[in-house]
Amino acid sequence: MTPATAITDAAWVRARIGGAAKLYGCASPLVLGTVWWYSLSSVLIGPVVEALVRDGVAADPALDTVELDMLPDGRFRGAHASRALPGDLAAAGTAMADAYEPVIATIAEVSGARVPALRAIATDSVGNRLLWTVDPERAMTLAEPLVAAIGHGWPKPRFVRVGRNPVVRRASCCLIYETANASKCTSCPRQRPDERERRLRAG
Repeated sequence: MTPATAITDAAWVRARIGGAAKLYGCASPLVLGTVWWYSLSSVLIGPVVEALVRDGVAADPALDTVELDMLPDGRFRGAHASRALPGDLAAAGTAMADAYEPVIATIAEVSGARVPALRAIATDSVGNRLLWTVDPERAMTLAEPLVAAIGHGWPKPRFVRVGRNPVVRRASCCLIYETANASKCTSCPRQRPDERERRLRAG
């Protein structure tokens, strides 16, 4: 297990982003850093919002209470928060901002990725992880007030339905299609809307 405090250490982050080239092929630091954050943000945010929906209180996102489960190749398998965070959505949002904004700043510094783009990825991770919970319909109602409480210019979360299934209408692009080994994600916003819907229905 890796203490989550490592992800605000610029040297550690630089090494992990550099190592991502082994997974995704040669690409610029900006692209690799963006892809890396796309994966990491989902892992970090998952336990926080899952507890919020399941228990009515968020898990504490503070990095000194979180451990990352990492595979030997550098991929993230999960995250584990050690305590609950008493309080309402406003308290959860404030705590998430305090935890994640320094991480976003570190990744931007190391990779050259733009802070607004990294914040958009984090918003989409909030939406996706809420949809993965035991009660996605109720969870969707928490997304907008939670992200509003985070503040810092995180974009408003958006959802659409494909058939009867809710999906995130993404505000972000992970840029994985700019690596050597992947095409655009099924839900990528950088494709025609009709093509995105066709792929989502097929998936």
